[in-house]
Amino acid sequence: MRVLRTILLLLGVAGLAVGGVLLLDSVQTLPDVAIWAGAGVVLHDGLWAPLVFFLGLLGVSRVRGPLRAPLMTGLWVSAAVTLVALPVLGRFGERPDNPSLLNRNYTAGWLVVLAVLWALVGAWMLMAGRAAPRADAAPGADAVPPDPDPDQRS
Repeated sequence: MRVLRTILLLLGVAGLAVGGVLLLDSVQTLPDVAIWAGAGVVLHDGLWAPLVFFLGLLGVSRVRGPLRAPLMTGLWVSAAVTLVALPVLGRFGERPDNPSLLNRNYTAGWLVVLAVLWALVGAWMLMAGRAAPRADAAPGADAVPPDPDPDQRS
């Protein structure tokens, strides 16, 4: 395991070095990169994370038991997929002189991804609901009774 971690660390450092050299080769883009990175942090920490947190808190606080994990997972993955899809959903960077940019119906693709995700979440919730013990069942009611002692059979 130590060898694998060392290899992965070296690959990560090499990737960082290549990225740093490429970034420093084009000094004119450094202000744009700083603005992009800063805006990403501000938007995530100031808007996106609190929004997802409070929506999750409102939506999931009423759900208890085995259904909570699938619901939370579905909400978090939906938020992540939506965040990644925002640039293409907003069609940022679209240019009339280049029709090959953003040439798909990204809204439909995003909706299909969310539909598949929530179908899987629904299946997970059904399985979790069936596997959960019923509240009205007595403790140990579903336990298999022990076999009678064969010596005491008549």
